[in-house]
Amino acid sequence: MTIARQIRLARAPLAAFAAMGMVWGAFAALVPDIKAMLGASDAQYGVLLLATPLAAVAAMLAAPKIAPRLGAHVLPVSMLALAVAFLFPGWMQLPVFFAGAMVAVGASNGFLDVTMNARVSALELSHRLHLMNLNHAAYSFGYAASAVATGLARAGGLGPGQILTAVALTVAVSALLTFERGPDINGFERSTGFVGRLGALPVWGGIIVLIAFMAENAAENWSALHIERTLGGSVKEGSFGPAIMALTAGLGRTLGQVVVARIDEARLMRGGVLVAAAGLVLTALAPSPLAVHLGLVVTGLGASVIAPTAFSVVGRLSDPGRRALMIARATTLGYLGYFFGPPALGLVAELFGLRAAFLGIAGVVLVVLWLFPRLLACGAAGQPADPSPQRAA
Repeated sequence: MTIARQIRLARAPLAAFAAMGMVWGAFAALVPDIKAMLGASDAQYGVLLLATPLAAVAAMLAAPKIAPRLGAHVLPVSMLALAVAFLFPGWMQLPVFFAGAMVAVGASNGFLDVTMNARVSALELSHRLHLMNLNHAAYSFGYAASAVATGLARAGGLGPGQILTAVALTVAVSALLTFERGPDINGFERSTGFVGRLGALPVWGGIIVLIAFMAENAAENWSALHIERTLGGSVKEGSFGPAIMALTAGLGRTLGQVVVARIDEARLMRGGVLVAAAGLVLTALAPSPLAVHLGLVVTGLGASVIAPTAFSVVGRLSDPGRRALMIARATTLGYLGYFFGPPALGLVAELFGLRAAFLGIAGVVLVVLWLFPRLLACGAAGQPADPSPQRAA
């Protein structure tokens, strides 16, 4: 099946992934302005962001029970909730109100994240195709476009409130693209009656996703600050950092969608990990904003395939009756990276600088080389599994 046909097939989750990328691309490019608005240090800002993953994890745990009740409307409703949540953080100048606004952001984001990944996994099962890389590429392209537009808006004098409001309204309109008709399009119906232990599969997969999210979060949400503060770059150079990272991640995931049809998942994961770690080291040691941009290109290309590949393996090795729940649990565990990721990065940056923070993340990414064989072994050890999806042409 061609890429064009895969895009038509996955239209609804593709719109959801792109919309989520848009809101976080704008948010990442606004980090210097938001920190200045709040008057927060690196460590304080990291602590304020703890509200986001806390709410996200709670929503993810609840998603398998709530999503089936929304039926075919689960994606549009989830997108509208995310749009409403992002109307507020940019206007909250008091840290306590900002943290409160981020609770709504985290809850809506977490719920949408689980539902759209579950929908993709259901499509992969129904059509026996690899679609995770393609959908995660939509997130990256939405992120990149939004970060570039935000950089231009910042240079034009617009503030966080105005920019995030405009992005939220765009997301609300794009929710129209996620309406679908037909039976069994929710992705959760089969899993709602399951009670029992899920085994090691979502644990290993979730830890890999956790590390991938940490690496992407570090590169996207702290690169603007690294460029502007550590290297004295301009506002445009800082905002283009997250945009470049996301754009190359999107290109890497699009390439990964093609490459996974020709090489095995283990080789794809191993190459992605090594390239991502090298890019983070280059970003950390870069002597200029241009060198940081180059490091982010390398990081984006490598990190792009880590989380989608892990999600795809979890879905493929899961029993059909547990697939959505497995994806939900792996996603939830992955989001724990946002619990200690932002505060840990903030603390390291406060004590040793952002260069040390990026080097530390590079070391953590290399741990995936040890983790991924454990994930694949879940299938070999008797974990219920479906036949491998057909290789997409």
